[in-house]
Amino acid sequence: MKTLGFVFGSAPHGRAAGREGLDAILATSAYTEEIAVFFHGDGVLQLLKGQQPAEILSRDYIATFKMLDLYDIEQIYVCERSLQARGLSEAALLIDVTVCDPATFTAHLHACQRILTF
Repeated sequence: MKTLGFVFGSAPHGRAAGREGLDAILATSAYTEEIAVFFHGDGVLQLLKGQQPAEILSRDYIATFKMLDLYDIEQIYVCERSLQARGLSEAALLIDVTVCDPATFTAHLHACQRILTF
């Protein structure tokens, strides 16, 4: 089976892309275990702890990222440079991830045969 890559590059609220991407991952996991998830740019904010989307009248879907482990999705990569640019560390993230330098991040991404971007 070919590895599917799901790439998150946008901030979590104000657009439905993050929620739709998460829904797509969970649905796809019923058909394959060959899934890799990537967070770069503002997409790293998808995983930030302590979000309060109700304050801006948005749906709280962020906690659902904790379910990735239950769905046996273990390949979760975060761009180290994106975290640093936003003054964040791995400790600020909701789930366990693999933080990669840009070259390693790109290598993992290029190992995917199909990529969906959210």
